[in-house]
Amino acid sequence: MDLFCGFFHERMKDMKKHIVCIGDSNTHGYCADPTDCADGGIRFNEDERWTCLLQKALGEDYLVTEEGLSGRTTVFPDPLHESMDALGVIYPLLKSHEVVDLLIIMLGTNDVKERLGANAACIAIGMERLVRKAQSVDCWGDKAPNILIVCPPPILPLMEQDPCGKPMGKGCVEKSRELPKFLEPKAQLVGAHYMDAAQCEFNHVDGMHLTKKGHAQLAQLLAEAVPGLLR
Repeated sequence: MDLFCGFFHERMKDMKKHIVCIGDSNTHGYCADPTDCADGGIRFNEDERWTCLLQKALGEDYLVTEEGLSGRTTVFPDPLHESMDALGVIYPLLKSHEVVDLLIIMLGTNDVKERLGANAACIAIGMERLVRKAQSVDCWGDKAPNILIVCPPPILPLMEQDPCGKPMGKGCVEKSRELPKFLEPKAQLVGAHYMDAAQCEFNHVDGMHLTKKGHAQLAQLLAEAVPGLLR
């Protein structure tokens, strides 16, 4: 038994540090401006998405897994679309990717939708609930849960004039601006790391999706921070 345990721990040491990134369309890589995407499509490719850029920056000792879904929220079910709340899928998602060394959660942009009826304070409470659920999942191996909350950039006012802004509804810009002051204390409360991605560039087409430059900026921020979170 002692020999087996020793072998197991040595194997764990040799495994890549596994980073799972849960998010919405900005993690999936949605491109609102085809002229900004090398392939001219609706999704940034593997040379452009922040998750892929993070993998390249960190190197072969790390494994970055992207779990992005357009429209995803923290805990709020969307009456127009199915299975959009991360809370409802966090258990099977994390179990399917175990062992997890670091979970990066970047959500909140979709939570500000008028039809969901949540203000910035409630969205932060939703994040707290999601993180606590993630911490309870048996996917961390022999280590403590390790979670980084990334607050997305604030939505730009031009979103309200864009056709895709109409379903978002009223109040989105204001709520997204208020989110950092509520999210950071929640991160401290639940023992999670925190990063504000406000400096990462949103496009000037719909005002709520990262540009190619924004993806690179986010990847750089994370590449600088992540190694220190995986001691």
